[in-house]
Amino acid sequence: MTLEKITLGDWRAVHSWARLAEACLFQPWGPNTEEQTRAFVRTAVDAWSERPQRRFSHVARSGDTVVGMGELHIRSRARRRGEITYIVHPRVWGRGVGTEIGCALLSLGFDRLGLHRIHATCDPRNLGSSRVLTKLGMTCEGHHRNTARNRDGRRDSLVFGLLEEEWRTGARGDADATGPEAGG
Repeated sequence: MTLEKITLGDWRAVHSWARLAEACLFQPWGPNTEEQTRAFVRTAVDAWSERPQRRFSHVARSGDTVVGMGELHIRSRARRRGEITYIVHPRVWGRGVGTEIGCALLSLGFDRLGLHRIHATCDPRNLGSSRVLTKLGMTCEGHHRNTARNRDGRRDSLVFGLLEEEWRTGARGDADATGPEAGG
């Protein structure tokens, strides 16, 4: 799997999961219309030109096929904090794609951008995503109530975090990642 900068031409591949109810079950968005997906991809592509850049959006490719995407968001340059999000096409759930995306995003944040802390959130019902974040070595730091609105009302969020020194020492969990691999 490779992680590559998202392009406008990737919108159809992104839409292949963004239109699926099971892919966005735990998200505050979706299922998307084609127009919503095109607008999302356009915004993600445009973010690469912003200065200072705060959003780094990538697609995950297996060969020529886009199987997921991930983003690193700089939440505070002064405090060196970031957030990762990712989503994986349901046809490749349980194959480690979410973990590979997360690892690449953490490397970007810590190794290239010099961040001190990176966090991620997931719906507590999303056991697959929770396992991915644990496998990445992230610590569950808390359960925040009513953080987002989705199709079935308000949802809670688990907050996971990883510090630069933990990344450097190679702290990783051993959980197997299966199920809905979509964090955020």
